[in-house]
Formats: sequence, C-alpha cells, structure tokens
Amino acid sequence: MPNEKILVVDDDPDLVEAIRVVLESKDYKVLAAGSAPDGLALARRERPDLILLDVMMPEGTEGFHFVWTLRREAEAGVRDIPIIVLTAIHDKTELRFYPDTGDGTYAPGEYLPVQDFLDKPIAPAELLKRVAQTIKAAGSRPSAG
Repeated sequence: MPNEKILVVDDDPDLVEAIRVVLESKDYKVLAAGSAPDGLALARRERPDLILLDVMMPEGTEGFHFVWTLRREAEAGVRDIPIIVLTAIHDKTELRFYPDTGDGTYAPGEYLPVQDFLDKPIAPAELLKRVAQTIKAAGSRPSAG
C-alpha cells in the first residue's frame, strides 16, 4: 500500500492534475511544482521518494538543469532522489535523450543521470508501473520521511 511522496515538476497544470489523480488513486502523496526552481526547493524541503520531471518548461531545457543541479546537491538524501523524466520530445523531433543500445561508454539510458524516461502522452497503467518499479529499485535509499 503506497504512501510514498512523489514530486511532479511540470509547467502544464492539466497534466499535473491528471498525474495527481492517477497517483492518488493508489495512495501516493503528490507534491507539485510548475518550474524547476520551485521543484528544487520542494525536493530539498520535502525529500520526496520520487520526482516526475518534465524536461521542456518555460525556460527551455529547465529539466536538464534541474537534474544536474539536484545531482550536485551536498546531501545524499536530496542528491539521490530517483527521477523519471517525462517528455514529448521524441514525438516532435528525432533528438533522443537515451539510446536504445549502449555505445561502449554509456549503457542504454545513461546519458542523463535519471532512473527512467516516460514518453508523453502517458498511459495511466504504465505510469503506475514505472513509478512502482523505480521506487522499489530505490528501496535501499534512506527513507525520505
């Protein structure tokens, strides 16, 4: 029975609300921020168990900066919060954030230090599956409270 805190960082309030409804239906506690700076402040204060992060926000690639800033935090309890990136960019461009195969240096998905990627639009069942998998995989992380 989930009680984990999930921080959703996305500038689309309709998407945030849709995600909130899906996650709260499974008893996750949902926090929301509409920008990277607000998301970072909430992550530092609330120490969620997982962050769902939009990459493209009003300032362009805010999500990328969010990841790199969070991963440089001094406190491991903040620095190590698992992140699932939410993106529609794969539908709009040939740019890929992660390769299907590794290149000898990086394994598949290792180009951005996040735990997973979800393409928008997000199917509710897939969202719940990936959230549960990511939280379970991070289970050895000290409790965020």
